[in-house]
Amino acid sequence: MKKWAVAMVAVLMLLSSCSNKEKAKEPEKNEKPVTKVEKKEERKNADPYSFPLTGKGSQTKTDGRAVAVMVNNHPLARPQSGLNKADIVYEILAEGDITRYLAIFQSEKPANIGPVRSARDYYIELAKGLGALYIAHGYSPEAKELLDQGYVDNLNGMQYDGTLFKRASFRKAPHNSYISFDNIVKGAEIRHYSMDYKPPAYLFMSEDDSKKITGDEATSVKINYSSSHTSDSTFEYDAALGKYKRFYSDGKQTIDFDTNEPVLLDNIFIIDAKHQVIDNDGRREIDLKSGGRGYLVQKGKVNAVDWANQNGRIVPMKNGVEVPLVQGHTWVNVVPTNPGLEKSVFM
Repeated sequence: MKKWAVAMVAVLMLLSSCSNKEKAKEPEKNEKPVTKVEKKEERKNADPYSFPLTGKGSQTKTDGRAVAVMVNNHPLARPQSGLNKADIVYEILAEGDITRYLAIFQSEKPANIGPVRSARDYYIELAKGLGALYIAHGYSPEAKELLDQGYVDNLNGMQYDGTLFKRASFRKAPHNSYISFDNIVKGAEIRHYSMDYKPPAYLFMSEDDSKKITGDEATSVKINYSSSHTSDSTFEYDAALGKYKRFYSDGKQTIDFDTNEPVLLDNIFIIDAKHQVIDNDGRREIDLKSGGRGYLVQKGKVNAVDWANQNGRIVPMKNGVEVPLVQGHTWVNVVPTNPGLEKSVFM
């Protein structure tokens, strides 16, 4: 009997062991086994690279030099070409009450850019900070001095009017100078400029973090540059897109002249800087080195920040730490400290 009992126990243990092994092999009903194909797909979807000026991911390398183009903002130059593809646009007063744009291209290369306008020394400094090839048509005396010294690699319409730079028939000078991206590359080859230099990267937050941004409501932001309101602009938040649309002072939306595609923005960075008029034409000296106050507008929210110049790059700061940007396109408005942010920016 004892032998029979021991034998029965042994059989039961063997059956239990086999049953457990079968259960271990069998996946749970709700659990999908990970296949080699899915693992490959997972690796494929994780972008190994990102663009330095937008933070957007890429499956291929994001090398390549930035190009900084002076773009006209006179009412007779609107709408412009190429602004919708700019990684960063700096908007600053050039003379009188007219602003001018420095459009920075690196992640995208529009076929046509313009109208191209004349250089100013503070725009040259911004291009220098990004290691960009600087494109302009004309120059102020201060800018000419820097360009003549070879301070930055540059192409200027004063030397290449009618060759690299083309005049459009539908607008009158000085609002009709355009340059194609192909001609920018061609000009770089003529001047033996390298286009391999990659600009220093900004700090960007993850897409998940961008959904958690807090701050005061900023669904509409208006920038006032002067009593004439010639260069005023408004940014309207489109919650469905998660981006800002830009409008000129006359209420017309900022679109691309060639494609009608809108300018859509992820960051609006508004800073104040000391301005000083230096000649009878209303040209200015603008301090973009000392730092100051600003607003950072993102995802329908606004936060007060500081700004600092880090090796030529204008970056948002909070308590001495760089504030990350939302991945995408950035528009930087520089307003004079007099009258200041409170009298120039309206939420």
